[in-house]
Amino acid sequence: MKYLLYVLYALLGLIGALVAAIILYFLFVFAASMFINTKKEYNKDSKFYRFLLQSSTGIGMRIMRIRYDLQGLDKIPEGRQMLFVCNHRSGFDPMISWRILRKHAPSFISKEENFKVPFYGRLIRRCCFMSIDRENPRNAMKTIDRASKLLQADEVSIAVYPEGTRSKEAVLLPFHNGVFKIAQKANVPVVVMTMQGTELVKKRYPWRSTVVRLKVVGIMEAEHVKGTKTSIIADEARDMMVKDLEENPLRQK
Repeated sequence: MKYLLYVLYALLGLIGALVAAIILYFLFVFAASMFINTKKEYNKDSKFYRFLLQSSTGIGMRIMRIRYDLQGLDKIPEGRQMLFVCNHRSGFDPMISWRILRKHAPSFISKEENFKVPFYGRLIRRCCFMSIDRENPRNAMKTIDRASKLLQADEVSIAVYPEGTRSKEAVLLPFHNGVFKIAQKANVPVVVMTMQGTELVKKRYPWRSTVVRLKVVGIMEAEHVKGTKTSIIADEARDMMVKDLEENPLRQK
């Protein structure tokens, strides 16, 4: 019995040390984020802040008991930047995506409110994430131009949700065709993906883990994208997503 108590005390000590280390790390991330200028548009990705973004997200996903089912990632072209497009079901979507796709350094186009999230809003700004004004077409085009220039400079890949907002009913919404101009202007391929399971994370946590599936369902080559109307590209990408989501629904245990 005495030895069992020793083991229990040692285990509690390890857990306490781990919790303390995590808290200290997030305090460090918070402190580092304070050096980021929230009024500036950054056009150079920071390896240091990208590491903080990725590592802290990885810790967060473990805490949230998220497990991954990754399919088709070997199809993603190597040695170049690209435009990633995916369906959108939850606020967890971009965090999981930038963690899984970290070697491609994806920078998301997102709504302005996300840049006001404590310290994470600063981190994503420093990693060349950019906001888009969905109510003003002229301002939206400025964001599209900036994204294409980042791709042309080989600085980051760009990720965007063509639906423009998350689908609360987990049903694919109509696409905003203009986002595909980013790939056209930069002459890069489009990687079409689907995400499933993220809409269940909040419902299942903390009692159950959640499996999240990220799947590459198609690659649209740069030559095809360049010479095709954005409306047609959008229809092709949407058809790929619809087909996969309908034929391969994710079942949770």
